[in-house]
Amino acid sequence: MAQEIWVATHNRDKFKEIRELLKGTPLEVHGAFELPHYSPPAENGKTFQENAQIKAKSLKAMKPEAWVLSDDSGLEVKALDNLPGVHSARYAGPTARDIENTSKLLKHLAMRAAGDNRQAQFKCVLCLISPTGEEKFFDGVLSGTISKDMRGKTGFGYDPVFIPENETKTIAELGIAVKNKLSHRAQALKQAVAFLSSL
Repeated sequence: MAQEIWVATHNRDKFKEIRELLKGTPLEVHGAFELPHYSPPAENGKTFQENAQIKAKSLKAMKPEAWVLSDDSGLEVKALDNLPGVHSARYAGPTARDIENTSKLLKHLAMRAAGDNRQAQFKCVLCLISPTGEEKFFDGVLSGTISKDMRGKTGFGYDPVFIPENETKTIAELGIAVKNKLSHRAQALKQAVAFLSSL
C-alpha cells in the first residue's frame, strides 16, 4: 500500500507542481485543502526555513500518522535588498494576486538607481516530518535575472518575469516540463525523494 504524504499548502498551483514532481514515487500525495477543518497558520517566520517548519507542524497536528511536507519559497532580488523574500506571495498585500505582486516588483525595480542590476534567485526550503515526528530540511536555489516585462503563459507567481541562468526566455515561456527540471522546488524535492527512497 502506498504511503500517504500530506502537503501543507492551499495553493493549488503549488500543490499541482509538487504532485507532478513526486510522480513515479510510491507516495500517495494529498493536499491540506482536502481537510475541511484545517486553517493555514500565520507565516510569521523570518526565514523560508522557519515558515516551512510552521506550516509543516500545523498540518502534522491534523495528520499525526502521516508524512507531512511543506514548502516555503520565494524570490530574492539583489537590487531590492533580497525582497520580496519571505513576503513573495504577499508582496502587494495579504490577498494580492500573482499579477499584482509581479507588477509591483517590476515597478520597484525600475525605480531603483541600480535598475540595470536585475540579478535574482528563487529559493525553496522544504520541511519533511516523518510519522514519528522527525524533521528534515531540503533546499534548492535557481539563479537568474528579472526581465523588463511579463512574458509567457505557463507557471504561476513570478514565472513570467524570471529568466533562469543560461536561458533567454522566462520560466513562463520555457514551460512546465523545463521548469520541473530546473526549479528551486524541483531541486529540493529531488533531495527529499532521495531521502524517502533510502528508508
